[in-house]
Amino acid sequence: MLTRAPIVINDTTLRDGEQTAGVAFRQSEKLAIARALDAAGVPEIEVGIPVMGEDEQAGIRAVAALGLKARLIAWCRMREDDLAAAANCGLSIVNLSIPVSDLQLSAKLGHDRAWALEHIDRSVRRACAMGFEVLIGGEDSSRADPGFLLQVVQTCEAAGARRFRFADTMGIMDPFGVYERFAAMRAATEIELEIHAHDDLGLATANSLAAVRGGATHVSTTVNGLGERAGNAPLEEVVVALDHLYGLTTGIDKLALGSVSKLVAEASGRPVPVNKSIVGDAVFTHESGIHVNGLLRDRRTYQALDPHELGRDHRLVLGKHSGLTSVLHACHEAGLEIDTPGARRVLAQVRSHADRTKTIPTLDDLKRFHHDAVSAPVAPI
Repeated sequence: MLTRAPIVINDTTLRDGEQTAGVAFRQSEKLAIARALDAAGVPEIEVGIPVMGEDEQAGIRAVAALGLKARLIAWCRMREDDLAAAANCGLSIVNLSIPVSDLQLSAKLGHDRAWALEHIDRSVRRACAMGFEVLIGGEDSSRADPGFLLQVVQTCEAAGARRFRFADTMGIMDPFGVYERFAAMRAATEIELEIHAHDDLGLATANSLAAVRGGATHVSTTVNGLGERAGNAPLEEVVVALDHLYGLTTGIDKLALGSVSKLVAEASGRPVPVNKSIVGDAVFTHESGIHVNGLLRDRRTYQALDPHELGRDHRLVLGKHSGLTSVLHACHEAGLEIDTPGARRVLAQVRSHADRTKTIPTLDDLKRFHHDAVSAPVAPI
């Protein structure tokens, strides 16, 4: 277990989450999501991109008017018009983003490393002079030269920035590389370090945890892993994994994760897969006879994460892989008396039903199977 101060979650569902292709939150939905995140104990919320225009600014101002406990952050480029738009929203914290890889500096901006360092220094000092608390987002940090990245971080610190966000913008890193990068940055600076991981290789949560092991103080997340392309590190996974694996607290109420997930799923039009870790409907559902038999004897046999921590419980269902114990248990729970030979006949019907319909038998199905089993004539001896 790590002995560390609480890890701060900076949730960007309202910014990067809304950048999911085809997702657009109405203002009422933004307010509901912001309230839900705040009520769950999320300490920081990236609320949007002010320079997008008046509609976006109106939404940001509406969230700010809620009087939430969470710190609200505006995402900006290192441009004067972006800062002016953020000031117009009444926010006091800005995340100033700039590409830090040679590829993006050259292809997107037509500039080099020397220009980037000078621009960072000038932009941070300007924003600080305007009264902003300044956080820096290093776009495409994962493809930046490691030595240059340390220069970037040190430039941010010297200019007065509070934090540097390492963005694995294209989701190309593995946990080992992330750990090394963060350990190097942690040794070179005293400012806050944040990981912003994308999930293109399915490693966003693992990379976020590796960053924490390497010295990250903050983790960027989205509810249900929304975000560009394959999405970002999911809030629910990061919060629960930090607690279970490292004993690190975030101050976020795990009992609220399910309701926040459902709210965002509805608002985004992106349903949560039933087997989605932590919040999926079926992640505490068991069919296999071996698993059910073990759970009924001692839950610890097949329980690593207690569903009660999330306000949930185990669900035992019948299906193709059920065993005799599962049928006896299901009949008992339904108030249906049955002996072992009858249970074997029910099990045969359950498996046939699963093969034929590819669905879990309902209670009515079970009652019908039970009726057929107990009504079946006894074979002559």
